[in-house]
Amino acid sequence: MTLTALIIGMTLTLALVALHSRYMGFLAQKPSDLAGKGPAFDMRTHLSGPILCEGVIYGPTGRVASRFVADMEGTWDGNVGTLAEKFRYDSGLTQNRCWTLKLGNDGAIRAEAPDLAGIGSGRVEGPGVVLHYRIKLDPSAGGHELDVTDWMYLMENGTIMNRSQFRKWGIKVAELVATMRPANGRSLA
Repeated sequence: MTLTALIIGMTLTLALVALHSRYMGFLAQKPSDLAGKGPAFDMRTHLSGPILCEGVIYGPTGRVASRFVADMEGTWDGNVGTLAEKFRYDSGLTQNRCWTLKLGNDGAIRAEAPDLAGIGSGRVEGPGVVLHYRIKLDPSAGGHELDVTDWMYLMENGTIMNRSQFRKWGIKVAELVATMRPANGRSLA
């Protein structure tokens, strides 16, 4: 009887955790939740020119694992953009990434970068952008492939708040929180 109760309890706990993640947590957000709720996020405008980014990466226990500053540069040719990123981490490491972003007329986004496994996809709606992709970590960081859900929220003053969660086998292993704002005092508000 005790083993049966333990199995039932574990199953119920796992089911509640899954339901929370699906319907109430970070992953439950949908682009339509933000429709009409603030300034419109136009990636061609808000991810254009020089951008300064500052952020923190949290490990699986919720403690700060790393801090970074990044210089970004966005350029666009119609609905196709390039976002070049140069990261400087508190450990002294540096990292470069270059995204190619393709916008559909319906708000769909297609994202490519050299360290992605496949092609990312997402959507822009209202003041929000969501991207889903699979990233390949550098061998020095373990070489794992992680599933990423990346949300960007446009604030009234033109700053972008970025929150990303990284998962392996459905388990959150890291989270990133960052700001992105026009460099050189340029305003997009």
